[in-house]
Amino acid sequence: MTNPLSFYNQEKEILEEKLSKLKKQLYTISSLRLLVFLITVFSVYFFFGEITLVAICAFVGIVLFGLLLVKNAALQIRKQILVEKIKINSIEISVLQGNFDSLDSGKEFVDANHFFSNDIDLFGERSFYQYSNRTATKEGAALYAKQLTENSITNIEEKQKAIQELSSKVHWRQHFSAIASLVKVEVSSQTIIKYIKDYKEVLPNYNRVLITIFPFTSLVFIGLVSFGLLPFSYLVAWFFMGLFITGTQVKKTSKIYNQSGKAKETFKQYYKLLEEIEKTNFTTSILKEQQQKVRSENEKASVVFYKFSKILDSFDQRNNVLIALVGNAFFLWDIQNAYKVEKWISKYKNIVENWFDVITFFDAQNTLANFHFNHPIFVFPVLLKEKAVVKATKLGHPLLNSEKRVDNDFEINKEQFYIVTGANMAGKSTFLRTVSLTIVMANLGLPVCAEQFEYAPIKLITSMRTSDSLADDESYFYSELKRLKFIVDQIADEDYFIVLDEILKGTNSKDKAIGSKKFVEKLNASKSTGIIATHDVSLCVLEQENESIENYFFDAEIHNDELHFDYTLKKGICKNMNASFLLKKMKIV
Repeated sequence: MTNPLSFYNQEKEILEEKLSKLKKQLYTISSLRLLVFLITVFSVYFFFGEITLVAICAFVGIVLFGLLLVKNAALQIRKQILVEKIKINSIEISVLQGNFDSLDSGKEFVDANHFFSNDIDLFGERSFYQYSNRTATKEGAALYAKQLTENSITNIEEKQKAIQELSSKVHWRQHFSAIASLVKVEVSSQTIIKYIKDYKEVLPNYNRVLITIFPFTSLVFIGLVSFGLLPFSYLVAWFFMGLFITGTQVKKTSKIYNQSGKAKETFKQYYKLLEEIEKTNFTTSILKEQQQKVRSENEKASVVFYKFSKILDSFDQRNNVLIALVGNAFFLWDIQNAYKVEKWISKYKNIVENWFDVITFFDAQNTLANFHFNHPIFVFPVLLKEKAVVKATKLGHPLLNSEKRVDNDFEINKEQFYIVTGANMAGKSTFLRTVSLTIVMANLGLPVCAEQFEYAPIKLITSMRTSDSLADDESYFYSELKRLKFIVDQIADEDYFIVLDEILKGTNSKDKAIGSKKFVEKLNASKSTGIIATHDVSLCVLEQENESIENYFFDAEIHNDELHFDYTLKKGICKNMNASFLLKKMKIV
């Protein structure tokens, strides 16, 4: 079993050593460029007057200088990737040491009305998303957030296999993420996809013939004039003819350039990500299915993206004065490139979204695989079709320190409800969030924080954190009633695992006891399963009236005028409450 912390530390050292060597290579290349430049200048000066020797020296110098520039550019890209990989490993080291506050919290995904996400701290500061998310693109982050919240219970075994396979490809994952981290785009991929899908051609159809005939004719004119077979004035006239033709369509070509040009950097970077996906060998069905989407055309998706980026690069040369004049005059440069853009869009507009989606999928899937790699002792749930919904040994919360965390054994059967009582701070809420998050993780195909975990897949719904709303003129009690009504409506058509924390908090004790009892009885009459935490021990009488209801508690004990918790789930009803003790201890009363 690989120790992730040791792996990341070792990998970081290896990468830093490679980066150090690469910097030396870059320094050597820079020195050689300067040397070639000086030698070329000196040679031209020394042989000045000898046209042949000057030409040879200048040619050789320019070629060598150009080769060194190309080599330098390639090394700079390698350097950027190495820097990103070092950053990736540094982040993993920090997270495994408990430091992840600097990572994106995903606060934009917080939704107080969601089935469970707000109650179990999926998003926000110190959230599971902040702890686990390693996506490198905005689209990947959004997909990961969607996966966390979609409440899907299908295809879990295949999800597990995909996570396990990708987890073992740690170097591939880091390389993919490093490349994705270097993508600096002006607009989002969704904006580009919408532009391509909605695009309507604006260039006249005759351009197809025009851009074929005109450049050929230009070459003929240049040849005839060069050999003195035509006067130079003919070439001048043809020059202005080309500029005139280009000018008649300048508004259309400029519009195409301005719109498509925003996608240049995206295609230039994304083709590299597609290339990584295409050339890797995957065995699990989910990964192979996604890979096949970028291999389904005659040309690989990476090649298609690369060619389009080159078209956009070529189009960008219209800003070069020489190209703008000579290129448009003799070769209709703008029209040629605008036509190529339209032709590419027309051919691929209905499939390009799938290719972007594949990149997004692997970006999000890398996060899931990374979580598994970082937690080798976590177990993948064994799926059940039996009576038990959850059967866990030493179940704990993945964000709590393993050295301080108290794990609990927990088993609950289908259509069974547990009423959990306990003193303040005894561990009820943490336990509810542990069970809830574990269900979310299990449904996602992730391993869970337990020694053993058997599970019959079920959707989750919770009510643990309700607040009033001044904006909507809603009281706390009315907000809670709306939440409970939402739960009742959902379980009418589908089975859920329900987790409730202190229901009907917004009313008086007597009314609360009566209402809570009736609500629990209604839940118990459904086909759902769940846990209800409460301070109201009067609810515990329901165990005597219903075989499917059981009482559990978290205890608190006072020793030597100090409060002690063991955070262990026990069968029965809590006898020791601590509110009065804490009020006195803190000298409030």
